[in-house]
Amino acid sequence: MNDRHTPLRAPIRSYGRIKARTLKPRQEALLETLLPQLAIPDGPIDLDVLFERPSPPAPSPQGGRETALEIGFGGGEHLVAQALAHPERRFIGVEPFLNGVASCLRHIDEAGVANIRLHQGDARDILQRLPDLSLAQIDILFPDPWPKARHHKRRLIQPAFVAELARVLAPGGELRFATDWRDYAAWTLAHVLKSPAFFWTAERPDDWRKPWLGHVETRYEKKRLGDSPPIYLRFSRQSLR
Repeated sequence: MNDRHTPLRAPIRSYGRIKARTLKPRQEALLETLLPQLAIPDGPIDLDVLFERPSPPAPSPQGGRETALEIGFGGGEHLVAQALAHPERRFIGVEPFLNGVASCLRHIDEAGVANIRLHQGDARDILQRLPDLSLAQIDILFPDPWPKARHHKRRLIQPAFVAELARVLAPGGELRFATDWRDYAAWTLAHVLKSPAFFWTAERPDDWRKPWLGHVETRYEKKRLGDSPPIYLRFSRQSLR
């Protein structure tokens, strides 16, 4: 693989709502003032350039500047908590739902974190513009399960999407997925493990029954809307030679 990759060929089509309730005045203000500072511009993404504005994250004690991506960050609780816990890392959050972006901006503003950049829109747009092997971690937490069989084609986890995840995730990097729908967990296992780039790291039942170290429960997770307790899947990106 190389940096001049071939993007996903199918046109991007998102499903579901983009906005629900009316935004509060503070949320509207943050969308107008803070979001432009943190929004990812069009075109190929240069991570070093992206995170130099408005201010760079703190340097890592180890000298590295790893980048993590959270796809569908909801209200931003998990994303901001991760950024606070790991100031040496750079975080990209993607969320199509405008109310979620507004909520995340409030958390960022209150926490004062400088190591997050945001995209309101489809994650596939961001993946297509990231360089090969550029991410250390990808989190996909409780995506829309589209439980009806006729809607499974709308699920985020599809073969082309998994291929893009493999392209941007560096060897040794981690893909973390959580859902509270049994069928979506099985669907994700089947699709991800079809890729030779990934292996499932679980060794015992608690590895998928309990969240990984440092996980922060989201508002959606607390609602328990699925048909099972949360299932936590972790995959490691293999080095292919």
